[in-house]
Amino acid sequence: MANLNELGGVFTFPGTGTTINRMGYGAMQLAGPQVFGPPQDRDEAIAVVRQAVESGVNHIDTADFYGPHVVNQILREALYPYPAGLTLVTKVGAKRGPNAEWIQSHSRELLVKSVEDNLRNLGMDALDVVNLRGSGLMTPDGSSMVEGMEVLAELQQQGKIRHIGLSNVSPEQFRAARKVAPVVCVQNFYNLANRTDDAFIDELAAEGLAYVPFFPLGGFSPLQSGTLNNVAAEVGATPMQVALAWLLQRSPNMLLIPGTSTRSHLRENLAAANIQLSQEVLEKLNGVAKDAKRTELHEEIASGN
Repeated sequence: MANLNELGGVFTFPGTGTTINRMGYGAMQLAGPQVFGPPQDRDEAIAVVRQAVESGVNHIDTADFYGPHVVNQILREALYPYPAGLTLVTKVGAKRGPNAEWIQSHSRELLVKSVEDNLRNLGMDALDVVNLRGSGLMTPDGSSMVEGMEVLAELQQQGKIRHIGLSNVSPEQFRAARKVAPVVCVQNFYNLANRTDDAFIDELAAEGLAYVPFFPLGGFSPLQSGTLNNVAAEVGATPMQVALAWLLQRSPNMLLIPGTSTRSHLRENLAAANIQLSQEVLEKLNGVAKDAKRTELHEEIASGN
């Protein structure tokens, strides 16, 4: 079995005393289908969270709109009182409608309510890190984050938030938002096949700021690549383990939060932190994004767009 105590090395959020292992855990999949309602197996959900922490995970990503409320309540049941050194990162800027729809908003009312909901359902006096989520589903739409940041900065001054991050934002949105208050991390859509943020990652790394890719394994459309499959066979790992290992080697400021609702899949994800990919293998994998771009172009041409 892989040594799960290493978990990809450590990272310290800038301007803080918070140091975490680079391989973390994303709790989104603990809710029901479409991240809505209760899980099919609540006992397994609780067991997954406990095993993650027992394995050395000390960075868990969540949101009170997962469920809604369900995931945070599971985390509290599984882990409260929280062990020393555990960092819970949540996000605000959206809520769920009665039919599981995602409703995005940066209104003061919603942001304040969201922070209060997170505090209550997690059972915390102050939230470790709160990410303000930008508008847009998978990619940022460019809307200003400044007013939302001002609300979070006020809540930070009140002692309800320790640190602020951003999610689903462009470099321009990030630069404008950080003028309001310090930002310790950015969480955006990024993986082996979707590398739009390459330059942004390097910019953040130069400043020592964390970059946290959501959907690191492709999300609702899992990564599929012949190159990835071939490399996985070469190194004796699964394709998804290789995709996670590539992310860890992509940049030292990269923090991973792969999600799962089963203990077996959790162990597989964590073991990826101990896979070292050679330069030759990395170069092969770097071609996956180019292949994905070519496929998109061919599909656009075929559809007449």
